[in-house]
Order: sequence, then C-alpha cells, then structure tokens
Amino acid sequence: MAGTKEIKNRISSVRDTKKITNAMYLISSTKLKRARKSMEDIEPFFYGLQNLIMRMMRHFPDIEHPYLKKESDERKDGKSKVHGFLVITADKGLAGSYNQNVLRASVMAAGEEAARFFVVGEVGRRYLEQMKKPIEEHFQYTAQNPTRARARQITATFLKEYRSGDIDDLSVIFTAMKNSLESETRIIKLLPLEVTLPKENIPADIVKQDFLMHPSPAEVIDEMVPSYISGLVYSALVESYCAEQNCRMQAMSAANDSADEIMQDLRIKYNKERQGAITQEITEVSAGASVLGSSY
Repeated sequence: MAGTKEIKNRISSVRDTKKITNAMYLISSTKLKRARKSMEDIEPFFYGLQNLIMRMMRHFPDIEHPYLKKESDERKDGKSKVHGFLVITADKGLAGSYNQNVLRASVMAAGEEAARFFVVGEVGRRYLEQMKKPIEEHFQYTAQNPTRARARQITATFLKEYRSGDIDDLSVIFTAMKNSLESETRIIKLLPLEVTLPKENIPADIVKQDFLMHPSPAEVIDEMVPSYISGLVYSALVESYCAEQNCRMQAMSAANDSADEIMQDLRIKYNKERQGAITQEITEVSAGASVLGSSY
C-alpha cells in the first residue's frame, strides 16, 4: 500500500495548491472590478481635455511651444536623439506573458539608439538591469497601487528631463485590454504632442467662433499639457493594472483546470493501485486457503 499512500499525498498537495490559485483568481477579479471603476470615473475629464487641446490647435495653428511638434519639425543640431520610455510592468509574475510582452517591446523599441528608461514595476527593473539598459528612475509601489497622485509625480519627473533637453521624446509602453480575453502591448508617444491639422477647405459662409486665450496660448499650454500627459500616464497605469489582473485570472483559471485534471488522473491511478492491492490480497488468501485445504 506504499504506492497508494504516495498518491494520496500527491492528491492532497495538488488540492492545497488549487486552493491558493483559486484564491489568487478571486483576488484578481476583485482588483479588476475596482480598477475598471476608477478608469471609468476619470476618463471623461481627460477626454475633454484632449478635445480642448486639439480645438486650441485648430484655432492657433502657428503656435510654437516645446511640448508641440509640427509635421515639418526636424532636429537641426545634428545630434542623435535620446528617446525616453516609460515602461509599465508588474511587481510579480504568475500573470502569463504579461510582463514578457512589455519587456520585449521595450527592448525592440529602444533598439541600438540612445534611450533612457523610466520604470514602473519590479519585474521591469530587474530585467532592464540584467540587460544593462540605463534606468533613469524606478517608481516603486506604483504598479499595484496606481493613483492620480503617482501619475502626477511620474509626469513631473520626466517633464523635467524633457524641458531640460536630456530626452528628446517620450513614449509609454504598457499593456491594454482589447477585451475580457485578450490583451495587447501598446506604445503611445507622449511628448512632443503630434499636432496634425485637418486639411479641409471651410466654406466662406460658415460662421467661425471666436476663441480667446488668456493670458496667452503658450501659458495655457504650460498649464494644460502636464495635466493631459498626467491623465495619459494614469490611464496607462490603470489599463496595465487591469490587464495584469485579467492575465493573472486567466493564468490561475488555467492552473485550476490543470489541477482538476491532475487530481482526476491521480484518483484513477489511486483506484487502480488500490484495486490491484486488494486483488493481490484476495489472491494470496485464496492461495493460502488452497494450500491449507490440500494438506488435509
């Protein structure tokens, strides 16, 4: 019966592991619902701010500002550009390919050009350090607790680098949820803002609305763009957090299914071993009874 005892221990071990994976699934489900609610609450404000910036660009197409880039802008000093990347990963694994996809995209986006990384998530920090990539700053305790305050802090950090000329542009690399079953890695350019003016002829009889900005368009941009970029960063943080929990739910669901299959196979094996042991005992008893019967 030694074989059946080992199988029972294995079944017990798999059952205990399933309890852990099932608990992680439920925790991720709760976190996902809370993160989605936060995203829905803040989206209208930032979408309105984005529309206001685009409307302002239509009325002031010739405005010059470091935050803005026109289609004709080119670097004239001949120096190679330094690209900044805000990379958003998780603080831990057990989330399928969530972290690997973001990190692979980060390395490919940087290529061989000069780059600086702003990292959210312990997994990303460890990976980029192993790859000998220059980490400008690591924002700890943000991946598991994305807040608007943290987003403003991150934005202020890389805006300082951008305004000083240490980086020429900045992109955010994160994971977005396409639907409840599928996620995708996205790269969105944050700075400078790409301003593409509509190329359309407005009829002469259309009444144009006056658009006044005080004290000046440049000063308004100074106030609006940081809030807008902060909104994009916060959206990326929450979207990544949602995708992480969704990927972890899928991974834990797959682990639960695998545990059920393993336990089913072990139960079948246990029953076979037990039946074999019983059959052997019956055979031994029958053989012993036959020997005793034949001796009389």
